[in-house]
Amino acid sequence: MVVWVFSGGGEAEVRGLIPFLEQNFSNCKFERKTPVRKKPGPKPGKGNSYGRTGQSLIEQISKELPIVLRCEPNKCNLILVFDDLDCRTLEVQEKKILDGILSIPECADIQIFVGFAAPELEAWIIADWSNSIARHPDFKGRHERMRYWLSQEKNIPFNEPESFSEYDEDRDCCREKLSKTLVDSSVLAEFDSRSTRYSKGLHTPALLQDIRPEEVQRKCPLFRKMYNYLNNFCRSPSNYV
Repeated sequence: MVVWVFSGGGEAEVRGLIPFLEQNFSNCKFERKTPVRKKPGPKPGKGNSYGRTGQSLIEQISKELPIVLRCEPNKCNLILVFDDLDCRTLEVQEKKILDGILSIPECADIQIFVGFAAPELEAWIIADWSNSIARHPDFKGRHERMRYWLSQEKNIPFNEPESFSEYDEDRDCCREKLSKTLVDSSVLAEFDSRSTRYSKGLHTPALLQDIRPEEVQRKCPLFRKMYNYLNNFCRSPSNYV
């Protein structure tokens, strides 16, 4: 079965999401339609940035999906849209995305699922800290202090990381970025200045391959919803007819 993936975000999603999906749902073939990989050359301007999210992602899907459907008719069994919720209202964001897709006539017979990482993809890593950060050699001897700082200074709830931060209406995102707090925890003043800084583009994709879905499901309801849906979809005999 073929799943077309329209994902928001940047490097972490480009490098990490598809390998994570392939690793956990091997009965499906995942084809990433967005974001597209950046080509070598000058850094693109803001208007051409490949990392879309929120309304910008919705507009990108509305533009790109009809083209893909015309070029590759009858090749898709499921359209999977994935984005960071970033403290926005779940029901509102889901409806906006579905309204945009369902307005395209060619999508009428294709299943659609909208999944979110709340507030960001790094919540999955936080949820299974002991199998991700705690085991990575870059954070050896520091991971316990990093976790303590995140918990005590930034009030990150390790048992429910999807609830971190609040919505900032002026910026249309979280007041505090989970990914930034994770980066900050890796460069505390007390650490050796030569210590490796957490990288959203490098560490997040790598650590996604180390997390245990059963552990993340216990602490992240939105992750559990998407995981269970894909697990059932990719195993369903009716989808192979």
